[in-house]
Amino acid sequence: MKIRVRWPATLLAVALFAAGPAVWALDSKVAGHFDRTLQVSGAVDLDVETGSGSITVRPGSAGTVQIHATISVNDSWHSRNDKDVEERVHELETNPPVEQNGNTIRVGHVDNHDLTHNISIRYEISVPAETKLRSQTGSGSQTVEGISGPVEASTGSGGLRVTRIGGEVRARTGSGGIELDSVKGNARASTGSGNIRAMGIAGGLVASTGSGDVKLEQTAAGDVEVETGSGEVELNGIKGAARVNTGSGSIHAQGEPTGEWKLRTGSGDLRVRVPEQAAFDLEAHTSSGHIESSHPITVQGTISPRELRGKVRGGGVLLSLQTSSGSIEIE
Repeated sequence: MKIRVRWPATLLAVALFAAGPAVWALDSKVAGHFDRTLQVSGAVDLDVETGSGSITVRPGSAGTVQIHATISVNDSWHSRNDKDVEERVHELETNPPVEQNGNTIRVGHVDNHDLTHNISIRYEISVPAETKLRSQTGSGSQTVEGISGPVEASTGSGGLRVTRIGGEVRARTGSGGIELDSVKGNARASTGSGNIRAMGIAGGLVASTGSGDVKLEQTAAGDVEVETGSGEVELNGIKGAARVNTGSGSIHAQGEPTGEWKLRTGSGDLRVRVPEQAAFDLEAHTSSGHIESSHPITVQGTISPRELRGKVRGGGVLLSLQTSSGSIEIE
């Protein structure tokens, strides 16, 4: 005689949970990897792309590009019931998305998007120092360091860290912080939400964030343009023109104004420090706050505690400073 027992769905779920990892392992992540070593001669042109996953690019041996990829499956109920997921992981391992044409290398470009559905690929790549890079991920962080560049790195969501680059850098993320360090060229950094830190920039900088602080240290001449919806801005070592706008936050700017400085904040203090013998025209305005200057000013027009116009040491490039609520100091 056979007895058939029917368990309620809730009791079945409890029993499976109590059974521990051994039961759940049947539906857990499926992972894989692949490795490729490519021989090159001369400067490398590298293009890396992944829909989901991080990208790391670092300097390695001359004449060699080494690619290590880690494949993982998103741990969701839908992916657990994806019957062909193991087959697709195996397909990626067997036929990696790596293309080489001389010194031009493309990694991660998959024409069949169904192949990578619910799958993430993380790339770690070592390259010769003489490498030009374009890297893109839909979701994931990126680290790029120690190559000649130029570098163009973007992600839909995730932080970007780009350091020790010998040429121009463009970094963009929909959401996440951006860190640039030791860039020998102009730099552009843009994030929908997050802080931007750019240190040792030997060139101009264009930086924008919807919400976040911006900090810059410039080591060579170049114009600076910064915009943030809400956040503090700190600029050091400027040698060139500067344009800064923040909806809410203080602005601190130090350097040599060889071009016009136009600094605006909706709410926050404004402090400017220029060389002791600098000559410039000054326009300063605050709706609520005071204005102070340690430089001798030949005043033009009516003197007001909230508005000051004049020339310093005979005049020169224009320093235009404005805050709706806050004080202004010129040192």
